[in-house]
Amino acid sequence: MRTKVVIIGGGPSGLLLSRLLSLDGIDNIVPPTGAKGLNLAVSDVYYLYNGLKKHYLLNIDNDLKLYSQIALSRVWKAIRFSWWMTTTFHKFPEQTDFDQCIQDSELAYLENSIASQTVLAENYVGLPF
Repeated sequence: MRTKVVIIGGGPSGLLLSRLLSLDGIDNIVPPTGAKGLNLAVSDVYYLYNGLKKHYLLNIDNDLKLYSQIALSRVWKAIRFSWWMTTTFHKFPEQTDFDQCIQDSELAYLENSIASQTVLAENYVGLPF
């Protein structure tokens, strides 16, 4: 079984980690792009705080029970965005002519579509809580 590693928002250290893992034949699902690590950390604190507050002040455990599900949902949304942003804005040595045409099409759509620009902005600054 092959190992896959997810790296989110590691900055220069994440890029180095990604490269070292690749050299050892370990697949990286997503290289770090868009400061997602910090955004996810803030959302984790937000949801955990609300869950703990309701647990200790109101004796309600629903938010704590849903915490992992909510956190993982946000992580996968961040992974999807980081993958899209990476494949849209970076060139790769193994990129085919088809890949280049898809990339050019994505960039043209982003340049000419307010809706696409809005989606980029929302995902880049962090999804709403």
